[in-house]
Amino acid sequence: MNSGDTKFLLVDDRTENLVALEALLRREGLECHSASDGETALELMLENEYALALLDVHMPGMTGFELAEIMRGNERSRQTPIIFVTADSNDADRRFRGYEAGAVDFIQKPIEPAILKSKANVFFELSEQRLEIAAQRDELAALTKSLKDADNQKNQFLAVLAHELRNPIMALISGLRLLERHEGTDMAIKIRTAMNRSLSYITRLVEDLLDIARIEQGKISLQKEEVILQDVVRFALEMAQPALDTAEHHLTLNMPEDEIKIFADQARLAQIIVNLIVNAIKYTPNGGQIKIAAFFEDNNAVVQVCDSGIGIDVAQHENVFEIFSQVALSGPIKQDGLGIGLALIRHLAELHGGKIILVRSAPGEGSIFEVRLPFHCSASSAPPSITAEGIGERGLQA
Repeated sequence: MNSGDTKFLLVDDRTENLVALEALLRREGLECHSASDGETALELMLENEYALALLDVHMPGMTGFELAEIMRGNERSRQTPIIFVTADSNDADRRFRGYEAGAVDFIQKPIEPAILKSKANVFFELSEQRLEIAAQRDELAALTKSLKDADNQKNQFLAVLAHELRNPIMALISGLRLLERHEGTDMAIKIRTAMNRSLSYITRLVEDLLDIARIEQGKISLQKEEVILQDVVRFALEMAQPALDTAEHHLTLNMPEDEIKIFADQARLAQIIVNLIVNAIKYTPNGGQIKIAAFFEDNNAVVQVCDSGIGIDVAQHENVFEIFSQVALSGPIKQDGLGIGLALIRHLAELHGGKIILVRSAPGEGSIFEVRLPFHCSASSAPPSITAEGIGERGLQA
């Protein structure tokens, strides 16, 4: 029997009648339950919903009419169609009582198999249609909720985007006005430096948005070549160095001397690592610790980035890589950005055949993120024989 089968109930005090009726109605997709008295039938109805109930009118103890009246008073069985099976003559009073008790039809004994099957199939099909409609209703409700959530997420994203663009744009406007008054002075150099920072920030936001759009449209293609992982990590550190210096963090770098050569898009791989490093810097209070390790493990090139920052609550771990998702912050660290950085680099890692995972994170204990890329050795390269140790599960303490 399949848990999704349509169920029907046969109630008759004669075993031979139950066997005959079940044999007559049996087909694939139907599940038959039998009861030889009204009490047993009521127990079955407490646990099951039936597409049809065939009740013998004359049974010792509780009659079929009495059982039907109880069924109509019960929430679970109130809508169950009832067909009475009777050997009595076509008596109008008895039929009226049966319909009053909730019957939809009567079948006269001796039973005509074709008539019973035809009538029963109508109710079986109606039940299956109701289940399909209910499933479609649930699916539509889920889709409606998903669309509503997406709309709310879009509105939230637009609000954040407007906020994130407004500040640097206002800074550029103010810079232009200040330049008009301070052109040719030392102050002009400082103003242009600040304007360049604002332009770089806007450019990064726009590039991230374009990358997300390209990935969703399948328009990003990787320019893979053999690269040395250590060189990419060092390049990423150079890119992040200004932010590292500003925050006065202590950096620990752990990489093996033997070169780890992999096939990857060097620019995109650097983008992944820079994003992880910058996030570690941003969510670590000034003077914290950042540790970076690169090593070879289980035929994967691995880069781990660990910080002694504010950490992420376990309830948010599952959503941290979702687009537009942002960690709820408390304390002096300000939330900025659009919440697309981790989603973007997750996609980039997957395009390389790899993945990014959150190894460990807890409030006040920092975080460890890890990118793993498959090692594909060329004819001239082989897996390195020496590997650096990873940061491990404990990470760094603030």
